[in-house]
Amino acid sequence: MERKTALITGATAGIGKVTAKKLAFKNYKIVIVGRNKEKTEECVAEIKRDTTNPHIEYLLGDLSVMDDARRVANEFNDKYEHLHLLINNAGGVYQSRELTSEGFEKTMATNHLSHFILTNILLDKIKKSGPARIVNVSSMSHYQGRWNPKDINMAKKYFVLWAYGNSKLYNVLFTKQLAKDLKDSNITANCLHPGVVKTKIGSKNTKWWGAAAWSLLTAFKGISEEEGAKTSLYLATSPEVEGVNGKYFDKCKEKQSSDISNDPKVAEELWKMSLEMAKI
Repeated sequence: MERKTALITGATAGIGKVTAKKLAFKNYKIVIVGRNKEKTEECVAEIKRDTTNPHIEYLLGDLSVMDDARRVANEFNDKYEHLHLLINNAGGVYQSRELTSEGFEKTMATNHLSHFILTNILLDKIKKSGPARIVNVSSMSHYQGRWNPKDINMAKKYFVLWAYGNSKLYNVLFTKQLAKDLKDSNITANCLHPGVVKTKIGSKNTKWWGAAAWSLLTAFKGISEEEGAKTSLYLATSPEVEGVNGKYFDKCKEKQSSDISNDPKVAEELWKMSLEMAKI
């Protein structure tokens, strides 16, 4: 039986790393995307050691940089024959508004646009490998997301929770539109809320009070990284969701996403804007 290949972003720590390790136990060939070479190599070595699966590899790229996202996708296409599972897991939170070197608001670039680029460049490979699945890690924060296409880079007013919520809304909208485009294929695309997970995402790139608030929240309401990875793994591997497409999940169950995330006109508008920004 052919060994399935999975590409996972943000897999050097947190729920992405747990997801990669669990899939390695299931005998997948795992390709993780990391930003730091030393950390990524250590992660690969750890997964190989803990799972005795030698088929763990990596690609290097900073997914806040769109040129890196394009390069990583093209490198994957050049190096690997199949892609049965794409898990767009990487994410970031930024206390203050930052622009990338390419002029994009960094939260939107990291959490949405990079994965839009990766997915689209890899889509032919995924289609040739079908049946295949695309899993996008969103968040319940998308319920607070707003759609303001005239200020997608949040130049007028920036607040960290708005920026994060918007980017997670884009994850859901992207999933809905992608699923619509894939409806006549044997490829599915779904998204999920992993839960409030005890990771360092809320402590990075934040001021001391932001980090303290995140630590307090996760101390009282946080779940383990293993628990946080469960819905990603469910959507990636469970026969129960075979053929399920364009849905939002929480705790391994389908859940209604926000009203705006189900507006097809907004999804189409975001897709067109993303194509223009991505230049693909």
